[in-house]
Amino acid sequence: MLSRNQLFAIVTLLLAAALPACAHVGSPDVFYEGSAGPYRLFVTVRVPQVIPGVAEIQIRSETGDVRAIRVVPLRLAGPGSDLPPTPDLAVQSKDDAQFFTASLWLMESGALQVRMLVDGAQGQGEVSVPVPSSAQRALPMQKSLAALLFALMLLLAVGVVFIVGAIVREGNLEGGEVPSDSRQRRARRAMIGTAVLVTVLLFLGKAWWGVNAADFQRRVDFFKPPAAALSFVDGHRLEIRVEHSNVRGERADFRSPAYLRLSDVIPDHGHLMHLFLLRVPGLDAMWHLHPNSAGVDAFALDLPDMPAGRYQVFADVVDPRGYPWTLVGSIDLSQIAGGKPLAGDDSAWSGAPPAAATGDSTNSPLPDGGRIVWQRPAGPLKASVPMEFTFVVQDKNGRPVQDMEPYMGMAGHAEFVRSDMSVFAHVHPAGSVSMAAFELAQDGLSNAAAFAQEPMSMPMSARMSMTMPDSGPLPPEVRFPYGFPQAGDYRIFVQIKRAGRVETGMFDAHVE
Repeated sequence: MLSRNQLFAIVTLLLAAALPACAHVGSPDVFYEGSAGPYRLFVTVRVPQVIPGVAEIQIRSETGDVRAIRVVPLRLAGPGSDLPPTPDLAVQSKDDAQFFTASLWLMESGALQVRMLVDGAQGQGEVSVPVPSSAQRALPMQKSLAALLFALMLLLAVGVVFIVGAIVREGNLEGGEVPSDSRQRRARRAMIGTAVLVTVLLFLGKAWWGVNAADFQRRVDFFKPPAAALSFVDGHRLEIRVEHSNVRGERADFRSPAYLRLSDVIPDHGHLMHLFLLRVPGLDAMWHLHPNSAGVDAFALDLPDMPAGRYQVFADVVDPRGYPWTLVGSIDLSQIAGGKPLAGDDSAWSGAPPAAATGDSTNSPLPDGGRIVWQRPAGPLKASVPMEFTFVVQDKNGRPVQDMEPYMGMAGHAEFVRSDMSVFAHVHPAGSVSMAAFELAQDGLSNAAAFAQEPMSMPMSARMSMTMPDSGPLPPEVRFPYGFPQAGDYRIFVQIKRAGRVETGMFDAHVE
């Protein structure tokens, strides 16, 4: 009889194997909020389920002075990234002048970008939004279409056999002449030979179709979340590698994400890897840590004090092409006492599991008596609806705090986790895009020189167009553009930094 934790681990692995990557798990759409020159935009890119496929683009301008927006897809880096095709004109809504839509063909998988050229009363602006493009699944053929095609195939196959028989039997006879017995015999032999040939061709065609379908499935599997090989060493040290075999124990081929080289990953808002450990199934504890490189294709860190239990692990990295990956795994840990104290950007949270949570889900207490308040919109939360999540930080007296600081160069970080672990998204005030990919995307813009001149003391806020003051504390409000990918129960972790301390708030949400 399997235990509850064993069943949870099996379900988690199956879900991870079935879901696309993109520095998130189960959340393929891209959300961005930031500036294109003088214009502030909220962009949603709905990645198609198959590649090649059509991506749906939704753009909302903060102001009503935008006249036209043109959009064009191209590679994020490498050959072709500096040669954009002719852009398409986004359609402006007749009912809402600040809302634009467009449809773009994404012709290849990998790290792409959607470049947006904005024209309005304040002049021109542009921005490039990185888009991890990958087929999410192989679409099945409709049963009615399959039946129709099979019937047509049989009709053609049988027709070819009878046509060949008729040619051999009557091809050079005069009108009204009756075929001889020898012609009849030759016709039957020709029909049998043709039937054998047609059968062989059909089997070869089926084999060709199977090879192509398997190749497409490999391309789909390539972008699924790589499995994390986790090792717990010396009772306190966690080592992270990429698992080099698939679920059947077979060695992965060169096209597999198992060959993602951790030694080649690039920094993303200050760290090579962002590691999240969530205790399951209760989701009553969460750690956001930052391992260091440990030899060839491995990362490691000394864990802080942690209670015993089973932990779901998500590890975000970005490869040199700008494609974001999330390694997924789980591990059983014994209690860690006397571990490494949290320092720098590392953080932790613990509380009640969702079933036992009490109180207002729009308020999350902080250790000093303050709280984070979610300004949740009225009405039920809906899946597949882009929205802005706004959180206000208050002190113990209910007043807005005055000691907010940038956390890894940003006003805050948020993690959206579905209760069954099928969705994990690490989101910033600029959206779901990774900082490393965003920087690569801006390098090809005509105003890239202006980006290069931005002060490096605040590269994240400058490049990702977040509103931050040049000096003094940040505003006590942080916003995250995102949309729940599917219905269900979610736990949202919001992380901010105050007076040198990283603090975490937690909110539960039910999505219809």
